[in-house]
Amino acid sequence: MDEQWPNPPVHVDRRPVDEAESRSANGPDWDRYADEYQATHGEFLGDVGFVWGPEGLTEAEAGVLGPLSGRDVLELGSGAGQCSRWVRSQGARSIGLDLSHRQLQHSRRLDDSTGLSVPSVRATATALPFRTATFDVVFCSFGALQFVHDLGAALAETVRVLRPGGRFAFSITHPTRWVFPDHPGSEGLTASQSYWDRTPYVESDPDTGRATYVEHHRTLGDWVALLAGHGFVITDLLEPEWPEGHERVWGGWSALRGRITPGTAVFGATLGPAAA
Repeated sequence: MDEQWPNPPVHVDRRPVDEAESRSANGPDWDRYADEYQATHGEFLGDVGFVWGPEGLTEAEAGVLGPLSGRDVLELGSGAGQCSRWVRSQGARSIGLDLSHRQLQHSRRLDDSTGLSVPSVRATATALPFRTATFDVVFCSFGALQFVHDLGAALAETVRVLRPGGRFAFSITHPTRWVFPDHPGSEGLTASQSYWDRTPYVESDPDTGRATYVEHHRTLGDWVALLAGHGFVITDLLEPEWPEGHERVWGGWSALRGRITPGTAVFGATLGPAAA
């Protein structure tokens, strides 16, 4: 696990991107970024830990997933499996899924160092390699959903693998953040674009024009409509406040911004019987 992926120069713009281009960009991007991500954030996340976002809200505090003991649980965009490992510590049978091979290598490393192993697969949220009605809970902590173009397909797959009455929970960058530059300082507090502009954010190789990172934006209304349209009943929408004394900077998240405007949204929903 001592290979290194260089960080190439990028060109930033906003343009339409389909599912295939999103996937071909984001998998290799996370392969390049995984080592830095785990080195920078691993201690904060905890090897056996479950935080919903940079504010540090834990699932132990939030309880969005509901009871876990004896449940079958799937994590989308599991990375190094920290959240799934915590879920296993609560008596559940959790499985991780991620598009990045390098992140899954880090998950294997933590399996070995903690003695708490998370079975994991390399796959995409839009084509889950599991039988119908396999899981009681599906969750995603700042994982796959923001990087997927065809979110309807991802939600349909989530519905397919959930059992009736199952729980679906996920955290995302708070949609209102789309209005502001992704900067932790004061310039990140000045609105610079429309909240309703859903054109994806794209980083590309300046020589080839090939996308190297893609992120998709949906408004709060979009998320509500998508969840309701797939048979989910929304039970939770948490907007964690920035805690006092928490001075950690994580990308565009900081105490300066977090005390003024939300940076994370956490949704919790239950699947209705008719949708399964």
